[in-house]
Amino acid sequence: MSRLGFNRPPTVLLAVIASTFFVGFGGGVVFPILPNLGAVLGISAFMVGVILSANRWVRLVANAPAGALVDRYGTRKPFVYGLLIEGIATFGYVLALVLPAAASLRWIAESLPTAAIGPVVVSADWWMTPIAVAVAPETWFLLARVLWGLGSAAVFATAYTIAADLSDSGSRGTNMGVVRGGITMGFPAGLVLGGIVSSLAGNAAAFTVAAAFALAASVVAYRLVPETHVTGDRSGESIKPWDIDTSVPAVTVGLVNFGLLFAYIGALFATLVLFLNENELSLLGLDPQGTSGLFMAGTVLSASAFMLLGGRLSDTRESRTPVLLAFLVVSFVGFLLLARASSVLDLGLACVFIGAGQGGTSGPMMALLADLTPDERMGRASGTNNVLGDIGGGLGPMVSLPLVETVGFAPIYAACAVVPLAAGVALLLGVHRETGTFLPGRTAGEAGAES
Repeated sequence: MSRLGFNRPPTVLLAVIASTFFVGFGGGVVFPILPNLGAVLGISAFMVGVILSANRWVRLVANAPAGALVDRYGTRKPFVYGLLIEGIATFGYVLALVLPAAASLRWIAESLPTAAIGPVVVSADWWMTPIAVAVAPETWFLLARVLWGLGSAAVFATAYTIAADLSDSGSRGTNMGVVRGGITMGFPAGLVLGGIVSSLAGNAAAFTVAAAFALAASVVAYRLVPETHVTGDRSGESIKPWDIDTSVPAVTVGLVNFGLLFAYIGALFATLVLFLNENELSLLGLDPQGTSGLFMAGTVLSASAFMLLGGRLSDTRESRTPVLLAFLVVSFVGFLLLARASSVLDLGLACVFIGAGQGGTSGPMMALLADLTPDERMGRASGTNNVLGDIGGGLGPMVSLPLVETVGFAPIYAACAVVPLAAGVALLLGVHRETGTFLPGRTAGEAGAES
């Protein structure tokens, strides 16, 4: 076997990968549908951005408690319940389309124009307003994304901690890469599901299939994932949303995650369907929704492949830093290509580079965090990483969607190209401050933990 040979992950990690893959459908299915559906449902571009990023804003206050729960009570229960919550949340997308919208209740208001309550005559518009708001599609989409955020906070904190628990310095990058790949591989499946199935069978059908798979994920986890994270008794400690790990490694890795998700999820994924529509680009004769699903799926497939490669590369080198920097540069090149894209081929090449850059950093980045973090704080450190990543992913749609209407796509994508370079600078500064060198060894954290 070569130095880059891959060993089969432990059975527990395979179960984690399967669970996060199935539940990931619900995360991806909404992206190719909602931006285009906004105009049909009367949802503004800003509100669409709020809905798409709502799960990340919720995780801002849920990530730290999720990490603290893991460090206190272990990984099994938070992982299983988190998956179940995400499955239930995915059904919220179905409700958003099935329940009548505000406009469809107008006939009730017209048939019952007034209501007398003693001497007071109440207009139907007055008492119908809260009902209309309660059944409006945007209300249910928003609630579903909020619930998804709560569940995913628990899933992310536990998945990475399980991988760290089952790894040493020689396998940590690979295991983090495959777990991250499992988390994200479901996302492109959801993108394809949302794009193609919605084009062939309707939006409600796409959401229903995604919800069924998401609920199946919790069953897989319940049956196959044991407890892996046993820590000392910390029952006297309180759990607060702001109780995050503020160590230099956690904040450094979190800042890198912030920049990557701002550009990748927040900007690219939130605007791609609009970019395709404006430039009249199509694959296989599909509409912008279906085409965007394929492009985004290709991007995430590229990311997933390079997650495994990047993690394994970092396990075979004395230091993980050069691997991280190399893939940040790849991401920079990808966004430059995206800013200049004018054809299907140009766009496809840009997506491959962006996916490779995003994926190649994921395994080494989480492995570096585990290298430099004591086991008993890994749950909280994962929470910090998720908090900062969710700020980036949450800001992205809210900033990019309104701005593309004002300045266009090319300036936004060009600006995103600078973000990975800034993340690289933050990485070098943080690593040097913590370890005294820009190229710390893979066992630096273990040595520190033992001292």
